[in-house]
Amino acid sequence: MKHLAFAILLSILIHHQCFHIHVEAGGGFIRTRGVHFLLNGNPYYANGFNAYWLMYMASDPSQRSKVSAVFNEASRHGLTVARTWAFNDGGYRALQYSPGSYNEQAFKGLDFVIAEARRYGIKLILSLANNYDSFGGKKQYVNWARNQGQYLTSDDDFFRNPVVKGYYKNHIKTVLNRYNSFTGIHYKDDPTIMAWELINEPRCTSDPSGRTIQAWIMEMASHVKSIDRNHLLEAGLEGFYGHSTPQRKGLNPSLEIGTDFIANNRIPGIDFATVHTYPDQWLSSSNDQYQLSFLNNWLNAHIQDAQYILRKPILLTEFGKSTKDPGFSTHQRDLLFNTVYYKIYSSAKRGGAAAGGLFWQLLTEGMDSFHDGYEIVLSQSPSTANVIAQQSHKLNQIRKIFARMRNMERWKRARAIRRAQWLARNGGKQIGN
Repeated sequence: MKHLAFAILLSILIHHQCFHIHVEAGGGFIRTRGVHFLLNGNPYYANGFNAYWLMYMASDPSQRSKVSAVFNEASRHGLTVARTWAFNDGGYRALQYSPGSYNEQAFKGLDFVIAEARRYGIKLILSLANNYDSFGGKKQYVNWARNQGQYLTSDDDFFRNPVVKGYYKNHIKTVLNRYNSFTGIHYKDDPTIMAWELINEPRCTSDPSGRTIQAWIMEMASHVKSIDRNHLLEAGLEGFYGHSTPQRKGLNPSLEIGTDFIANNRIPGIDFATVHTYPDQWLSSSNDQYQLSFLNNWLNAHIQDAQYILRKPILLTEFGKSTKDPGFSTHQRDLLFNTVYYKIYSSAKRGGAAAGGLFWQLLTEGMDSFHDGYEIVLSQSPSTANVIAQQSHKLNQIRKIFARMRNMERWKRARAIRRAQWLARNGGKQIGN
């Protein structure tokens, strides 16, 4: 049966054309079972995107059309998951302008984002803090604590200081318990949200042993789960290997940042693994061929480790190639996207742990000030848009095939039960052949 299903699948995927498809993400909560995501009992695969700016734009009602436009364009290309910020600490259009004090206008912007995602059948991964200074980040939390008399020497005290951790825990509680002014649903009860992310790309260079971040993830994962058992949770990791797997550390670019892909993701409250990849940044002095070789090895290792060591699903939650790279060409970007997508597809079609990828980042027209080199405007990037849509199509076909196989198994079990019941009623006598 499996061989037949895959033969059918491969015949479907022969056509390489631009697919404009709408894939419904569905209404239920996404769960995990083993190495798979499940939605309404069936395997779930995510072709998605990053759009960190959604709440920021939606906090200004005159700019909300940008949010609607990007969701509309994404859904027409089969994209079903968006990752975005549920934080803006301190600065302009802040969500949290001081510890525990929130800007209702900004929160209504996030309400709108969730409501629009729901309307377009797109699930959300909402990140709760930033490692970097953009939109406040751990630096802002540490500065708030300093202003209250805490003696803190490093931004890494975000992960250690009890006052700072208290501020962050309060932010978690406030966001998860938020009542959406558009949908009338508390965030913690809304299946539009696929998962929470503890922090975008946690790094603690002052403790390369990894113990600080390990303890912090354990504490914060437990806190999230004490409030919300409906949603999945991930840590926000880039995927760097640490002391728990010294044989893997040679795969890392030359960075010691205090995280540990295996140990961090083994924490019980973490439901799935994440990995980021930016060969053009991490290996900026190397050529495209070497960067693609690194990418292949990086993805192979993480998918294998998610499957056989962690036994959890894995999402590639950030990847891209910058137009600012020397010698950039659209062809090279499409090649990188195709490489990433093929790794995901190859694992997914075998029932493996890789469940999707989210490129950085999706914009719509008229957002030039948000360009960072990695932006994709689907209407202005037809070849890349085609690559993205093809991946959506392929993952959707895998989903349909596994759903049909599952329904067939259900039917067989039901038929066997009915037959057993009939035989019991008739004294075990069989009639006919």
